[in-house]
Amino acid sequence: MNPLKQFSLPFTGLKLGIHQFEYELDDTFFNAFEYSLIKSGNLKVDLELEKQETMMLLKFKVIGTVNLDCDKCLSEFPLPINLYERQIVKFAEAELESDDDEIISLSRKETSIDISGPLYEMINVAVPYIKNCEQADKDCDQEMIDRLEKLSIDKQHEENEENSDPRWEALNKLKK
Repeated sequence: MNPLKQFSLPFTGLKLGIHQFEYELDDTFFNAFEYSLIKSGNLKVDLELEKQETMMLLKFKVIGTVNLDCDKCLSEFPLPINLYERQIVKFAEAELESDDDEIISLSRKETSIDISGPLYEMINVAVPYIKNCEQADKDCDQEMIDRLEKLSIDKQHEENEENSDPRWEALNKLKK
């Protein structure tokens, strides 16, 4: 079964006006996307769909947490997500590509819209480029940071200079 099937909204049977939809996003949602930056999370999505004659307005409210790996200490931490986004869906005679990321063009023959892609992109854009535990008001794993500093190139370079072979000293002087 396709885990993203529930995110296909059939809009042809809907009357003009505002309609409410609710979704729960968990690990199966994020795992459905190949090479996802987010492997797990627990999010609640409230979607308000306003259907008009020539377009639809989608208003997303996404609240919850996603689990990320810290770039500094490599431990996992929960990052709170609180998003309010909107997406415009226009009906056109032919599927036209729009330069505006906020507008989706659908042909008049379409009967449903898949919101999983835009929803996934919104959540990924909300994730900071550099992820660290401090963003979740949590301290980094000090044991791991100490271990990484011990293995750093600068420390190894200092140890190599201390333990260097005296035969190489003359060559190092030439290099300088």
